[in-house]
Parts: sequence; C-alpha cells; structure tokens
Amino acid sequence: MSSTAPETGGEHKVGEESFEPRIIVFCCNWCSYAGADLAGVSRLQMPPHFRVIRVMCSARVDPEFVLRAFQKGADGVLVAGCHPADCHYIGGNYRTRRRIALLRILLQQFGFDPGRLKLEWISAGEGEKFQKTIVEFTDTVNELGPSPMKGGD
Repeated sequence: MSSTAPETGGEHKVGEESFEPRIIVFCCNWCSYAGADLAGVSRLQMPPHFRVIRVMCSARVDPEFVLRAFQKGADGVLVAGCHPADCHYIGGNYRTRRRIALLRILLQQFGFDPGRLKLEWISAGEGEKFQKTIVEFTDTVNELGPSPMKGGD
C-alpha cells in the first residue's frame, strides 16, 4: 500500500541502524502552542520525532532545561515563542533571544553543533509556519546525526 503524502523528515542511516531524531519543542502558551495546535487540527504533515512542552512564556525556558534535554539524549531542541513586540509578558521573548544566543556559545564549547538548538517566533495563526519549522529542523538534526551525548537517564 503506498501513500500519497510527501516524505517529511526521513530517517538518517547510521551504520546498520536507522536514526530517528529525538526533538524537544518548548512552546509558549499564548502563541506558538496555539500555532502547533492549528498545525495539528489542520492535519499538516509533520515528522513524528518531536515532543512539545508547553510553557507560559518562552522566557520561562530556563537554560538548564535545554541543557538537561541534551543530557537526557535529545538530538535537538526548538524554543518557539511569540513574535518580538507581541509577547504577552511584554519583553519575555527579548530575554529568550539573548539566552539562546548564549546557550549556542555554551553548547559549542561542549562540542555540540549550535544548529541543534533553534529559536523561532510562531504566532497562534501560523500553523503552516510551525509545520515548516518542524520539518526543516528535523531535516537539520537528521543531517547532524545523533547527539554526541549518549542518553543518560
């Protein structure tokens, strides 16, 4: 039986085993989580390799949460929030932008490709942007291969 749906974010072969990336997506409650929901109810095709964690604001994503996700074996982390100047908590996303920039530097010092961490602004009405972001980020993580951290429970 064949499917007419296009391939979105395939599997990466590593040696003899197939690689399915583990991606954590932190979504702000007010905008990007609603955008994710819109993508889902619109039945937009996305790879199934991500898990959404809902936070009240992207600024509530503590850098320790991101580092812990990588420590626990995540191959990529996406932080999604309201567009600049649209944050329900005034300047939360500006703080997020600075934190993510610092985290990328820190990750690079730990030997991680900074491409494993992505920040995206997605509003409640941008379900297609959420879908496109997930597909592109999954493809990026597939190209990078498995995380250099071996999942530590």
